[in-house]
Amino acid sequence: MRKIELEIIALSHSITQSHSYAVVLGEVEGHRRLPIVIGGFEAQSIAVALEKMAPTRPLTHDMTKSICTSFGIDLQEVIINNLDDGIFYAQLVCKRGDEVVEIDSRTSDAIALAVRFDAPIYTYEFILDAAGLVVENSGEEEAASKPTKATAGATSSSASTTSKPIPEGDLSKRTPAELKTLLQQYLDKEDYEKAIAVRDEIERRRKSS
Repeated sequence: MRKIELEIIALSHSITQSHSYAVVLGEVEGHRRLPIVIGGFEAQSIAVALEKMAPTRPLTHDMTKSICTSFGIDLQEVIINNLDDGIFYAQLVCKRGDEVVEIDSRTSDAIALAVRFDAPIYTYEFILDAAGLVVENSGEEEAASKPTKATAGATSSSASTTSKPIPEGDLSKRTPAELKTLLQQYLDKEDYEKAIAVRDEIERRRKSS
């Protein structure tokens, strides 16, 4: 299968009871986005690595990189290789000398390590077809959405919507048209957590139809 290269577009944080986060990956050569829900620790670890910050004590992913480096192991690439019941799966493609080994990993851990090793992140077409979101942004908007010290771990609320807002509520009671409108509104506001929920509802209906 052809691999599609991704890059980290944003880290999204919604202050809710669940304190959920999402890392948003985007096609290097395309407009599709792949939001993936992750835990708070993994979000912090990715943000620290993106900003090249040096914690007083190494985080778990920093330690993992140190162990790999000490034993001559290099992370060549990360592949988000499967999606099952809303859960993403990933592989670490590692190399030591002439030996290449593929190691199963949680996707959040794989991304945190990819940032530290400066390794590329890939996925496959069927995953983007199932869980990807299409966002039509200009180059300036793309640059503005990249994570920085000011934006990593926070969701921008300055983006405006292009359609009349639809009140939130039980997604199962929404019509397909309303779901599509809601999805675009959340994408415009960069509220990827809610966009993921709407996307999953649309996908659930598609599978059951």
